[in-house]
Amino acid sequence: MAATVSEQSALRSHIDRAAGAGRYVLKNVRLHTATMRTDAANSTFFLADVSVEKGRILAITPAHSRDAAAGGSDLPSIDAAGRAVLPPFVDCHTHLDKGHILPRTPAADGTFDGALAATRSDRTARWSAGDLGRRIDFSLRSAFHYGTSAIRTHLDSQPPQAETSWPLFMELREHWRGRIALQASCLFPIDMARDDGFLRDIAKRVADAGGVLGAVAYPVPDIDPLLDRMFRAASQHGLDLDFHADESADPAADVLRRIAETALRSSFAGKITVGHCCSLAMQAPSTVDATLDKVAAAGISVVTLPTCNLYLQDRRNDGTTPRWRGVTLLHEMKRRGIAVALASDNTRDPFHSYGDLDMLETFRLGTRALHLDHPHGDWIKAVSTTPAGIMRLNGHGAIAIGQPADMILFEGRSWSEILSRAESNRIVIRNGSPVSTPLPTYAELDGLEGLALA
Repeated sequence: MAATVSEQSALRSHIDRAAGAGRYVLKNVRLHTATMRTDAANSTFFLADVSVEKGRILAITPAHSRDAAAGGSDLPSIDAAGRAVLPPFVDCHTHLDKGHILPRTPAADGTFDGALAATRSDRTARWSAGDLGRRIDFSLRSAFHYGTSAIRTHLDSQPPQAETSWPLFMELREHWRGRIALQASCLFPIDMARDDGFLRDIAKRVADAGGVLGAVAYPVPDIDPLLDRMFRAASQHGLDLDFHADESADPAADVLRRIAETALRSSFAGKITVGHCCSLAMQAPSTVDATLDKVAAAGISVVTLPTCNLYLQDRRNDGTTPRWRGVTLLHEMKRRGIAVALASDNTRDPFHSYGDLDMLETFRLGTRALHLDHPHGDWIKAVSTTPAGIMRLNGHGAIAIGQPADMILFEGRSWSEILSRAESNRIVIRNGSPVSTPLPTYAELDGLEGLALA
């Protein structure tokens, strides 16, 4: 029987009181083997008791076990009645700097080209530190409320925007330290890498900020030399790489393959992540196989963005229905051992008009659009442990003894129940205590130019 609002609220209160005392056992929760640091052969939920002391996980024992966990017998006990527990989400591809600008971009028409033009116009006119700071903080409060513990955001870095966005990001990263681990990747059209001075300056700026070197890579005539430049700059500054690539339905768009070839010939030592890769789904099987073999050999990770790609790809604006939905070939990648992740991408901007940085929503949509079920297997890793690895974040995306007691306690007890509702009653637990931060209201943005509701 599903929990009522009052039951979930009562459970939250019990945990909050026990956390105040410093120690408790959360009994009869359903943990998932895929989100634990174990070598379990099967990906499944199992009933367990989780002992928490001083904000950390003291022990995890099978539910109803007679073996008391390290003093667990005298800990206050809270019965979760079989509710599922997952680690906080890790969102490795967002655009916090674009978030929530949609109301003031009336020229946006749902197309990729229209989104580029509308965003460029808004960035030029309005992206001051004050404007960015208010919008980004709004998004981070939303993500924190929903249970995200780490985010990588791409920052538009065309001059002169980098001079505003990067210092602001570093301030926000410090402000949010301990709540959301923030990481940034620069973003600019790859043809700007032809300019030695620009590439040198942006790579240094990113390195000084502990960030990631990134670009939108598309099939310009000199794409291979440009990729070589990006890889060299990353190597010289000790940076990882993160590309947007092949965000189109054109089967001739093959930058993912070219990135893999560049990685292999350069023997690049850092991590490489590529987002979108939509055109792969439009290519011949032999082409797909050849590309993915190289991607696997190069150790590249791939991030799919179902909300944005479903929204933008094959939009016609002529009264006809889209025929193709834009997601990439995650199953084929995973079978080759390629690390694959799902991420939120854009939020209420010209590239995606909706969203609230809720990674459960992303995973729910991804499960439907990409058929990540029958069986569900270990796909939950794609929004937890895998993106944590992509971001080099130890201690995120998993539940384990000795780590901070960071968990999301759902109303649902199975994938069918968790993914059938919005789970607005979920209890986000950080350092053993329930998060009480409410969702920000949209009216908070009214003070920014163009965002007040008329």
